[in-house]
Amino acid sequence: MGIGKRVIAGLGLGDPVIRLGVTGLSRAGKTVFITSLVANLMDRGRMHALRAAADGSLKAAWLQPQPDDTVPRFDFERHLAALTGPDPHWPDSTRHVSQLRLSLRIEGRGLFSGLTGPRTIHLDIVDYPGEWLLDLRLMERDFGAWSDEVLTRIEGRPGADAYTAALRGLDASRFDEPVAQRLAETYTAHLQAAREAGFSDCTPGRFLIPGEMAGSPALTFAPLPADLRDGRLAREFRRRFDAYKSRVVKPFFRDHFARIDRQVVLVDVLGAIHQGPRAVEDMRRAMADILTAFRPGRAGWLAQILGTRRVERILFAATKADHLHHIQHNRLTAILSAMLREARDRADFSGARTEAMAIAALRATTEDVIAQDGEDLPAVRGRLMDGRQAAFYPGELPADPAALLHPARAGSETWLDGDYAIMNFAPAASTTRPGDGPPHIRLDRAAEFLIGDRL
Repeated sequence: MGIGKRVIAGLGLGDPVIRLGVTGLSRAGKTVFITSLVANLMDRGRMHALRAAADGSLKAAWLQPQPDDTVPRFDFERHLAALTGPDPHWPDSTRHVSQLRLSLRIEGRGLFSGLTGPRTIHLDIVDYPGEWLLDLRLMERDFGAWSDEVLTRIEGRPGADAYTAALRGLDASRFDEPVAQRLAETYTAHLQAAREAGFSDCTPGRFLIPGEMAGSPALTFAPLPADLRDGRLAREFRRRFDAYKSRVVKPFFRDHFARIDRQVVLVDVLGAIHQGPRAVEDMRRAMADILTAFRPGRAGWLAQILGTRRVERILFAATKADHLHHIQHNRLTAILSAMLREARDRADFSGARTEAMAIAALRATTEDVIAQDGEDLPAVRGRLMDGRQAAFYPGELPADPAALLHPARAGSETWLDGDYAIMNFAPAASTTRPGDGPPHIRLDRAAEFLIGDRL
């Protein structure tokens, strides 16, 4: 009995647990989001929109050892020191699954609060790369369908010409490992270049973040056109594609994804707008695939893994709202909502609550007004990566999201009526008062949507 009780206590089975999945598409600021969220739950002076913090029922928050002994711990302390230390800088991105447990002490404030006493709720934050989440779409495609989709999509993307050139004159009747490796390397180089150019859908995700699987057969394949799919090369690539799904994608979702209660997907909408219409349309399609896969009750392999569990709430957050003056934040949120509209309606109809929001997990700028050509422009001011201070006006987002989404869907190469700039700001020097977490924009509203009902 004593051993059993100790095991149960170690697993935290006596207290309720919220498992929050956090992922992000390319350069969305996932590490910063987790670090700032935890810091602001521990020091809640800036969390006014989180009702449990505002009414005083959230009494304390502290870090505990994580429950999964085989999952790396999210390095909260190092990342917080990078953001708030004497030389603030952006922390390195995480490239694997990690986890952190934050325990929250709640005291009721109602009529019968004295009868129940304080309670503890554990918030388990599961951090994983967005590139892996996009592999969801592979599970319901065979090698041929995936190849057709990729070869259609990559036309005109960075590095695509080098890959299509590698396919010319290829003898697909025989299989040669060095040839397979060259094709996989060239295709991976294209994925890396496309991600750097702001494209979201760069699958398979492990090609970009291979970890200990680098060089393995499960990561040594590439898409082939229809006229090259009859020989030994295609048969081996088809086998490896199936192995990737069964031995890489499925175990990840079975071991980590299946236990998630709430999910936040961070997206750099401003970065995609800056890259142009094709990047915006690519992001819209990627988010639609993600949200459709989350849909409760969906038949197929994911439903079999999840069983009766459901991801109850999904937040899509447009990050870097601090790159815009606040008068444009509603427009940024409207653009994100419009990008999600079709798939979001299906998820809402099935019972999952979804939300779109513009946030900045760490505010790096202050607002300003600059004069240009006799006009006052709403701008932001901050420290650039080289240490200089600068005021910046990125351009005016359209009031109607269709002004961006229509040319994006039509395949336009550039924006006809706007020039949307972007600037990389460094974290501002810390001016935090005791009891306050790092400065942010709407992080408290994001927390209220994700976990507020459980507090």
